[in-house]
Amino acid sequence: MESSDEEEGRTFVQVVSEKYNPENFPYCRGNGMGVVVLSSPQGSPIKDRLNLPSVLVLDGCGISKAGDKTEVATFCAHVVELDLSHNQLQDWGEICTIVSNIPNLDFLNLSMNPLSGIELEPGLAEVFSRVRRLVLINTRVTWDTVHTLTRQTPGLEELFLCLNDYDQVAESPVPCPSLRLLQITDNQLQEWSEVRKFGPMYPCLDTLVLSNNRLSSVEEDTPQDTLQRLFPNLRSINLNNSGLNRWEDIERLNFLPKLEEARLMGIPLLQPYTNKERRSLTVAQLPSVTVLNGSVVTEGEREDAERFFIRHYLDCSEETLPQRYHILVSKYGQLAPLAEVDLRPPCTATLEVRWGERMEALSLRLEQTVGELKKELRALVGLPANGMRLYYIARELGSALAPEEMKYGSRALHSYMMQDGDEILVVPKTKSRTISSTSSDS
Repeated sequence: MESSDEEEGRTFVQVVSEKYNPENFPYCRGNGMGVVVLSSPQGSPIKDRLNLPSVLVLDGCGISKAGDKTEVATFCAHVVELDLSHNQLQDWGEICTIVSNIPNLDFLNLSMNPLSGIELEPGLAEVFSRVRRLVLINTRVTWDTVHTLTRQTPGLEELFLCLNDYDQVAESPVPCPSLRLLQITDNQLQEWSEVRKFGPMYPCLDTLVLSNNRLSSVEEDTPQDTLQRLFPNLRSINLNNSGLNRWEDIERLNFLPKLEEARLMGIPLLQPYTNKERRSLTVAQLPSVTVLNGSVVTEGEREDAERFFIRHYLDCSEETLPQRYHILVSKYGQLAPLAEVDLRPPCTATLEVRWGERMEALSLRLEQTVGELKKELRALVGLPANGMRLYYIARELGSALAPEEMKYGSRALHSYMMQDGDEILVVPKTKSRTISSTSSDS
């Protein structure tokens, strides 16, 4: 039966003993490797122990129980960060035994442990009082357990609740004023009525990460008063890959009084626009945001974006204009549309092609290369492509410059800046007379 129990799971003490067995560190005493051998009291059945590194990573080790609490305390006197993710812990009592014997614990990661539906008794939760950062990703912990933990962790600053399949938020009667960061990505939250519950629960929240929730709107009856009251300290919000599809939702973010940073990538509202248009329109809508999608918004970029915003709405009817449009018009005035300048080279030009005593006007495709032009002229001039030289003569320059030999077969004709009326002179390679004399004879 004992071997069967061992197959079902291992204890925290077993894993630490095996991973940090002194025999595996024969030269570690005092050599700066991060682990130090400590001798147990004389007569102790426990041989030399290791004082573990301050950051202890035991992920994916099959841990399901704590083991002897004295052993935990002996090993972990100086542990500050503990990663127990991807284990088999499904009893809060066992977790509490581990935590209660790590006196300096600041960071605890319990992600990917099967804690669904397992409630934490309030009396046990007191052992978490020193934890400042708590990670419960993909544990399916209930909101009751979350609230029990936040009530007993007066210094909790960061809470990670991603991938827990939450489609609603259960309110807590006791707020957690110490919490600064809440990351609750990849859940099933769709209604703003659920998100707004975080305000009273975490009144000092600085950063709210909601990415990969299909949040459909930022809906409040009186958004200015309500958002200021609900999130008075929110500085950063992440709504990447949410379901926002109206500019009004983006505008409402302006009512968050301390908002400086926003992430709004992958939302349906911005899909029809180019990357430059998305950024410009969003920057113009959010005047207080200084970092958008991880990139700093400079003063020059903001002015360009705001001017672009005005021109974007020039052709819209008065009733469809956003409020931000009128604010920006009062700042910059009515702007005229930018002149459209086509900088693309012309597609064709009509040039005079001369060979010998003959001349013919041809319409040439300027995107073709010199080599392709030679092939096109073979039948006309009676010479093989490799048996002719081509010279370009710009009409406007006349005889001011010598004809330019078109030496490179891969060069496009438009790179010569050809215009209607210019000339191309075709000369057989076998002839030795100079181009200047040929040109003057004509």
